[in-house]
Amino acid sequence: MPTPASGGRWTLCWQRRRTCWLLRSGRWNPFSETRSSDRVKSNVAVVPSLANQAARGVLVTMSGQALRIAVQVLSVAILARLLSPADYGLLAMVAAVIGVADIFRDFGLSTAAIQARTLSKSQRNNLFWINTSIGLLLSILVWISAPLIATLYQQPSLVPIAQSLAWTFLLNGIATQYRADLNRSLRFTLLATADVAGPVVALGVAAGLAAGGAGYWALVAQQLVQFAVMLVIVVAGARWLPGRPSRATSMDGMLRFGWNIVATQLIGYVSSNADSVIIGLRYGADPLGQYNRAFQLLMNPLNQVRAPVTRIAIPILASLQDDEKRYSAFLLRGQSALGHSLGFVLGAGAGACVPLTAVFLGAGEWSGVAPILSLLAISGIFQMLAFVGYWVYVTRGLTRNLVQYSVVSSVVKVLLVLLGSQWGVIGVAAGYALAPALTWPLSFWWLSRCTPVPVRSLYGGALRIVIMSFVAAATSWVVATALADVPALMALLSAVGAALIICACFALVIPPIRRDAQEILDVARRMLRPTRRGHGKGGSSRDDEKSSKDGKGSL
Repeated sequence: MPTPASGGRWTLCWQRRRTCWLLRSGRWNPFSETRSSDRVKSNVAVVPSLANQAARGVLVTMSGQALRIAVQVLSVAILARLLSPADYGLLAMVAAVIGVADIFRDFGLSTAAIQARTLSKSQRNNLFWINTSIGLLLSILVWISAPLIATLYQQPSLVPIAQSLAWTFLLNGIATQYRADLNRSLRFTLLATADVAGPVVALGVAAGLAAGGAGYWALVAQQLVQFAVMLVIVVAGARWLPGRPSRATSMDGMLRFGWNIVATQLIGYVSSNADSVIIGLRYGADPLGQYNRAFQLLMNPLNQVRAPVTRIAIPILASLQDDEKRYSAFLLRGQSALGHSLGFVLGAGAGACVPLTAVFLGAGEWSGVAPILSLLAISGIFQMLAFVGYWVYVTRGLTRNLVQYSVVSSVVKVLLVLLGSQWGVIGVAAGYALAPALTWPLSFWWLSRCTPVPVRSLYGGALRIVIMSFVAAATSWVVATALADVPALMALLSAVGAALIICACFALVIPPIRRDAQEILDVARRMLRPTRRGHGKGGSSRDDEKSSKDGKGSL
């Protein structure tokens, strides 16, 4: 037995003998062995880079959202032919008032859970019970308040509508932390499945009821069925059940974060729904129904795209907080990819608003929707420019600053909508469009006062997006006007196709726009490229290595 003094010498001798045996037996090749530091780097390569992870998440989520938007547009096209504008107006009256309660149902805790660096089981359980309790409380409050909503609009039929829709708060309250957990785990496929299956089943139920003469009850049933189906899918897919709430677990930080998010969303909700409330109070259910159809046809699909992109961007940006170069690169590439793609769609839709309305809503009583649709599309373009700022506020915990900016922008929007209401529904839509056009430049300046951001690059990217969006709008308008006498579908397809060709020509001629197009194509390539795992044959590609060096591998 070796003595303690000779232990180190004995160990070294044993290691040498073992090394010689491994060499003779061929069980070890010293040229393939890596140091422990290198092994850590190799293990990182086993996990897909953030670039590919983000791109694949975008592909799955956007594919699901594309299907959901298709179902939503199909729902508008089908139900608009079975129901009257007044039916939609009644539901919009209730939704504009009780929708504010849904902000309190979430209480910003889903965002708090997603962006948290760590989340324990006891914290998750507490968050579940908080959201569920708030959902139940709001369901009871809305049920009790239904007569007050009917009195506000002087529409007695709103009482049963509000009381029925009240139970959506409980359904969504239960689902909130299940969705947050799936989002945090990057299980986008399951989330996309829930987001598509719910509307599909609900549309089938609503269409059947509407065809049977149920009127606005078809729309009420559509909401309840949709949220119930989505709840079942996320609970079954998450595969966990909540435990008892724990008083020993501190929730102060998450509740403070959530409260600031609630304040921001509440301010935004009031300003965003001021148009519907004003139209309902001043002009009644029928004009509100037309305005609501334009909003549903255009702005809801826009929100359906922005929300899932935010679900992907927030956890990834949160992981890059300590790497300013990669953080900025992700932000700029996200602005470019989101802005140019949606800007083209909105611009083309604004220019071809007449055939677009005819295709999806038909002629006759819905013909007045076209100019409203065009103005809302312009509003969507400017809203989108400032949207990446929201990612920065949330991922860097600047929720108080976000509240302050939201107050300023919301006051501007409400004042312009009130001013525009003097000229009817079109005036309201014009005020709604003008507000973000005036406030989006302020958003980047306001953000730069709070945290380091590439302000000049953000302004430059936004300006290019605006230019290309209005090129698409002008081109589609010229073509749609020239083809006014041809079938609406042919005119719409021709207008969009011409806009795409002209925008492609601009991208070929103007170098900055060409670089934006190349970045968008790079994101698309990452989406479609299979994720490689391991090292050696399955290691990271040269593109990933280059991306990690130049800081552009963030998306």
